[in-house]
Amino acid sequence: MKGFIYQLKNIRRDKLCIVSFLLPVLAGFAVSLLSGVNFSSLSETIFYVMEDDLPDECTEWLQTIGTVTAFPDIASLKDAVNNPATQAIGVLKDEGGIRTLLSGDELQIYTVTGNTLPQLYAERNNFAAAQVSITPVAENRDALKSLLIAITMITAMFMGCTFNAMSIIGEKEDGISFINEILPMTKAEYIAQKITLGFIGGVISTLLTAAICIRVSVNQILPFLLLIVLSAFVAALAGLFTGKLSGGLMTGIVCIKAVMILFLAPPVLLYLTVPPGSFMHSLSCLLPSGATFYGLMDLLNGQTQGIETNIIVLSAHCILWLLLFFAAERSKAGAGSAK
Repeated sequence: MKGFIYQLKNIRRDKLCIVSFLLPVLAGFAVSLLSGVNFSSLSETIFYVMEDDLPDECTEWLQTIGTVTAFPDIASLKDAVNNPATQAIGVLKDEGGIRTLLSGDELQIYTVTGNTLPQLYAERNNFAAAQVSITPVAENRDALKSLLIAITMITAMFMGCTFNAMSIIGEKEDGISFINEILPMTKAEYIAQKITLGFIGGVISTLLTAAICIRVSVNQILPFLLLIVLSAFVAALAGLFTGKLSGGLMTGIVCIKAVMILFLAPPVLLYLTVPPGSFMHSLSCLLPSGATFYGLMDLLNGQTQGIETNIIVLSAHCILWLLLFFAAERSKAGAGSAK
């Protein structure tokens, strides 16, 4: 117990660990302030037109698929479209239909929309004749907001990695690691203290963040807590690896940032670019954060089916990483005794 208290005092003196603990909480508070903002409006297509240029029917049609802004003349319209800060599509009257005006530096999605818009307008009557069925969403959720919450939660869950890594690196810098070798403390006790420290830090940071920006239903509490506990445990183990492999403070900071990017970037990118159930989607679960991220997104979207798979994958990661750490420590001890 005294050793654990000493570890807490050591962490308290490290400003990076304190910032890492508070950053997800502050980010969660910022996301909660956006509760009244509808992010879906940010992805609406914006059309720039000239006053009294398009027929009323065309203007009404554009308003059904985006936001329409009118300009008094063609010069001001071109300036607005070419403004690098906008992603708008200019729409002008053409013989028998419409033509679009693009700046050339817009995102690919707006380029495709602008190129196909005249054809879509020409065939609008065919689309109107088609039967369309809309399935209402059970709850009004914003996909981008859920994505921000999931990223914030994963950052909080894996704060234990920073705790443990900076603790071990600080002991190396201060020479405390040499003192630890002669203390009446077994290596198992030392590892247990470090894992517990990072685990508790990650869990507390995640729970505080969740209390600010998430409202979990009763049937989601158990899987949500399991995701937090398992992810925090894996993060604590990752911190042990990072701290042991880092030779100094600067190297350790670089390694921590690399680990955090590796944890966060692949699941988010694959979630946005790869369809669920694909090979790449499943391959991303080789990272523990992949199972955590997909589980969180399912919970935020109101889904409980399939969460068991993510929990099983995380449990397997916990066992595998723990065995790898003990194997690495045993190999290091064997090499030291051989010398």
